[in-house]
Amino acid sequence: MRIALGVLGVAAIGYGALLLLDNPWPILLRIAIWAAAGVLLHDFVFAPLVAAFGFAGRRLLPRAWWAPLGVAGLVSVVLVALAVPVFDRPGARPTNPTVLDRDYPLGLWLALGLTWLVTLLFLGFRRARNRSAVTSAPKSPVGEDEVVEGQGADDVGRQPPAP
Repeated sequence: MRIALGVLGVAAIGYGALLLLDNPWPILLRIAIWAAAGVLLHDFVFAPLVAAFGFAGRRLLPRAWWAPLGVAGLVSVVLVALAVPVFDRPGARPTNPTVLDRDYPLGLWLALGLTWLVTLLFLGFRRARNRSAVTSAPKSPVGEDEVVEGQGADDVGRQPPAP
């Protein structure tokens, strides 16, 4: 199955390359510049920013927040990446009002706001649920970090061997 998928992938790449060669040289040059700019933008802007946010977040935020905030951040980046090409309404013409007929900046802000609102609500509900679970749990006579007076490691009976 892997070999078939590999062959299919190579065939798709070859077909894409053939389609590219139908374009004139100036268009091919613009495509190459666009692709190189994307790689440079990723390697020198986005990747360091994500690494810095991850490094800071791991030190400043509670562990329970890492995954929800990471998902919300990823969704935000994808939304922005999808909105950027249509943000300034390229190709919109008065003769065709159906092309790019929406307020994309407003839509982006609404989608980002909804993403972060859902994330904050999730964190709040999870915190409330965990709090109610902790308060309803029975209390043990000795806390897990407390030391019982007069008891040491030698006073504890042997444990059965682990299976």
